Amino acid sequence: MTTWRARAGTTFTPQKQPAFGARGMVVTNHPAASAAGAQMLAEGGNAVDAAVAAILALTVCEPMMVGIFGGGLMHIASPDGRHEVLDGMATCPLSSRPEMYEGQDPRRQSVGALSVAVPANLLAWEAGLKRHGRFSMAEVIEPAIRLASKGFETGGYLHECIAESAADLALDATIAKLFLPGGTPLAAGSRLVNEPLAESLRAVAREGAAALHQGDLGTSASYDLARKGGIITTDDLAATRMIQREAVRGTYRGIEVYGPPPPSAGGVHVLQMLNLLEAYDIAASGFGTPETLHLIAEALKMAFADRAVATADPAFLEVPVARLISKEYAAERRAFLDKARAKTWSPGITAMESANTTHITVADHEGRIACCTHTINSLFGSKIMLPESGLIPNNYMALFDPRPGLAQSVEPGKRITTSMSPLILRKDGKPYAALGLPGGLRIFASTFQAVMNLIDHGMSLQEAVEAPRLWTMGGPVEMEGAFSAEVRAAMAAMGHDAVAMPHVAGGMGAIRWHEDGLMEGASCWRADGAPVAIGGGPAQAGVRFWPDARR
Repeated sequence: MTTWRARAGTTFTPQKQPAFGARGMVVTNHPAASAAGAQMLAEGGNAVDAAVAAILALTVCEPMMVGIFGGGLMHIASPDGRHEVLDGMATCPLSSRPEMYEGQDPRRQSVGALSVAVPANLLAWEAGLKRHGRFSMAEVIEPAIRLASKGFETGGYLHECIAESAADLALDATIAKLFLPGGTPLAAGSRLVNEPLAESLRAVAREGAAALHQGDLGTSASYDLARKGGIITTDDLAATRMIQREAVRGTYRGIEVYGPPPPSAGGVHVLQMLNLLEAYDIAASGFGTPETLHLIAEALKMAFADRAVATADPAFLEVPVARLISKEYAAERRAFLDKARAKTWSPGITAMESANTTHITVADHEGRIACCTHTINSLFGSKIMLPESGLIPNNYMALFDPRPGLAQSVEPGKRITTSMSPLILRKDGKPYAALGLPGGLRIFASTFQAVMNLIDHGMSLQEAVEAPRLWTMGGPVEMEGAFSAEVRAAMAAMGHDAVAMPHVAGGMGAIRWHEDGLMEGASCWRADGAPVAIGGGPAQAGVRFWPDARR
């Protein structure tokens, strides 16, 4: 790949190749999942069919990141330009209480059965199919069943994730048996088979989401959790709901930007930060220069100051969305920004997240787009496996504040707040780009920078997703290794606590539309992602295999 050389600033060389196709594009963080989505497109399905097939495949081949006992967001754009977000975020169990973790061992909130929140992503996937898809759940789940039953070859990425979590995984006999055979992390190149999970997926194929939320699969899961000290019951699973929400919308230099609304912080705060920096000539200041990076860091600090007090489940806290994403509010906040010095930001509005998630971006040739981020929260979620079903439950309860009386305190039925930021951009009303990534609190910082990479710096899609990133929420400024020591020193001279990091957030998956109708797909070096494109097209009308029709 060609090295990116800006007029001023940081240079870098992308490590992966993009894919191009006019009939469809699937970008996920695992090749097998991308292939599963492409299979749906090839068989006549649309982007939503492909998206759900890909997500279900990821529940098998990225078991440390996503599962049917998790949560997430589906941002779907229709060919007519309508946007909607299907909210499948997890919720606090009905018997949870604000003080349930206060004064307790903090590990109870992040590891084990008491850390599990009520899942809802399977409900969102099913709703997406029913509202927009052409295939049934039974049809789109077939690749995932095959991957679970026949197995797949594990890579170094999964091996490293197992090794990182080995101490916690070893505490649960069922999950340790699968991922720590003989007490050591499953080696790269091993074949991973999970037949109990395959059987659970077969139940979903037969019964849909009701298998988990009303059927025997849910009963089994609640019993297994109870035996391990959990509090989720069949009543919790039956009561939880998917919520359809309207995407938030803003503009940046004439490009429309659509993202998820609260309880996601992603869409609101990306728009807030873009509004703040729209007044500056980012292209002229250059990519990766101290001047540009300083503005990015200050925008992030401002956004996180507001996020802490103003973004939560809108059923429990009134979120001032219109004000947060307004150009007028950005102008007010901009008055406090010092272009030469770092400062401490307090909220302009009165009123803990994990990096282990997964993301897919899918588009079809009809103009339908599915941009989806899903997770079980931490690596391997609660670090336990339910023996009867092969499911790895989430540990979403770790994201709530253990102190009562705050915006993020535990309350029965409350949805967690997330930084998930599946974005879709339009130019002159037509699709321009769609992107997202895993990374917890670092997600919307990364999508924000990717939008600037495309619009301000004129990067190719591959460059935009692979470009070095920074992140801060008011403390140290994490800077990826491609930023030089000289740049970090210049940031320090401006008052930032600049710290070198191997990576910021996870693997971004993106699609970009070109004026000739060609779609470009790209995955970055931070995960096993792979774009799969569909090209070609149907045969010309009237064509026959034998030129001589008399034969």
